[in-house]
Amino acid sequence: MFPRESDNSYVSLKAQLKKPLKAFTVCLRIYSELASTRGYSVFSYATKKQPNEILIFWSKGRGYILGVRGTEVLFKSPENTVAPTHICASWESASGIAEFWVDGKPKVRKSLEKGASVEAEASIILGQEQDTFAGEYEKNQCLVGDIGDVNMWDYVLSPEEISTVYAGGTFSPNVLNWRALSYEMSGEVYVKPQLWP
Repeated sequence: MFPRESDNSYVSLKAQLKKPLKAFTVCLRIYSELASTRGYSVFSYATKKQPNEILIFWSKGRGYILGVRGTEVLFKSPENTVAPTHICASWESASGIAEFWVDGKPKVRKSLEKGASVEAEASIILGQEQDTFAGEYEKNQCLVGDIGDVNMWDYVLSPEEISTVYAGGTFSPNVLNWRALSYEMSGEVYVKPQLWP
């Protein structure tokens, strides 16, 4: 839980990655009142060469931005209600297809960075957007509110699997596992019981 705007409150996650990613799925829940006020970072995965190796960002009045290796696509979703929201983002190198799901419903697929791979040595940050590896945070991009159920796989989940995760199930996440998360908190961040079932 991130209670207020800051440029120094964040959670750093430790991933179980041995080799570059050729595909991924990230799923999580967010609960914030910021949607109609400004944009904010949802998930920031930076490498030493590229601060936006993987980026999920809410863009006010537009929707969700998914970035891979610095290239971004927009998934239009102008209405973001003040309710806990479940999102999943996936990408695969072979086809370059990116998918985005909001509360179990898919957005139109996009094409993004076909043939690329995502570096394994990463700084993964919740609550802030990295402009350099593990640094250069901006107050006007931080998350204020709750984030939880953060899981990541090194493959693309099927629509059926996304539905199961949205309903509270899981598929042994092998990159980031919320139930066995290795993390460090910095600044004003609190671990509280989740406000959704």
